[in-house]
Amino acid sequence: MNEQQGMTLIVKTITRIILWMIFLYGIYIILHGHLTPGGGFGGGVIIALGFLSIMLAYGRSGVDEWLNIKFLHDLETSSVLLFLIVGILGIALGGAFLANFINHGSLFHLLSAGTIPVLNILIGIKVALSLFLVVIVLAHMHIGEGGQS
Repeated sequence: MNEQQGMTLIVKTITRIILWMIFLYGIYIILHGHLTPGGGFGGGVIIALGFLSIMLAYGRSGVDEWLNIKFLHDLETSSVLLFLIVGILGIALGGAFLANFINHGSLFHLLSAGTIPVLNILIGIKVALSLFLVVIVLAHMHIGEGGQS
């Protein structure tokens, strides 16, 4: 990895350590969104901030070494398709778009909300990757030249 790009070695080291805690907290917010305040959008924003911390610490070129942007774009696009599939399964199995067709389980347990946790996960993926990919596109644009690099 090119040590000249990004911030100091201390910031890079702290980013490597704390990044997984940021991701874990975002996943926790997404998975517990039906039980506590939070959900797909809030957890997705937290995960996007984890990706953003990589870009801030390592620079624009460092992101290309850390992450596969094409894979993230494909995952972001497929999350919408999976959301629509869950909605269509709601029509087929429950009678309405996004109808809850999964067993509700026990009250106040992690698996107690049917399709809501599945939708929270898909929304979390969409929000996290959409926000991060917008930031990546803006970071690669050169304002003075009026186009992309």
